[in-house]
Amino acid sequence: STARRTPMHSFRYALCLLALLAGCSGEIYLRDGVTDGDTFYLAERALTDDEPVLQSWVSYSLTLSACKLAIGGDNPARASSFECEMMARNHLLDTWQELSPAGGDSYLEELNDVREAGWLPEYVAGYFAHKDWRLPADLDRDGFRGYLRRHHPRHRPQTRIVGSWNYARNVRIP
Repeated sequence: STARRTPMHSFRYALCLLALLAGCSGEIYLRDGVTDGDTFYLAERALTDDEPVLQSWVSYSLTLSACKLAIGGDNPARASSFECEMMARNHLLDTWQELSPAGGDSYLEELNDVREAGWLPEYVAGYFAHKDWRLPADLDRDGFRGYLRRHHPRHRPQTRIVGSWNYARNVRIP
């Protein structure tokens, strides 16, 4: 008989495949408080815990790391762009909506409200921009600040990376 594949089963399969590509390591190298490297290693817990909040942040972490690798350079861990952060936050929220019933994580619920109101680009630029990012010219930062004051006055941005960067040459495989 053929087993019925649920969306969660498909998600787990995709996650395991990505984990095999990303690797797994307990070693973390830091420079200036940031992990460095050319390979992203997914935290082992991401493979065994299907809790919706965790899996949403796994989606964010994998999307962001894949985008950083696409940017490239000697140290992809330090690569960054507005487009990468936007894509990763959108995947975070898409996964959250797919896996979770309403409620359960106040940050993700607030971030979803921001996206539904059309302010996600301003959110990403306002909270996460780097000086070398090229930002869209049509951002309405004042409008966004007004929206936050009215709808989420106590909002605090979050980023929960589920994994770490390292140099592939430094990782010992048992």
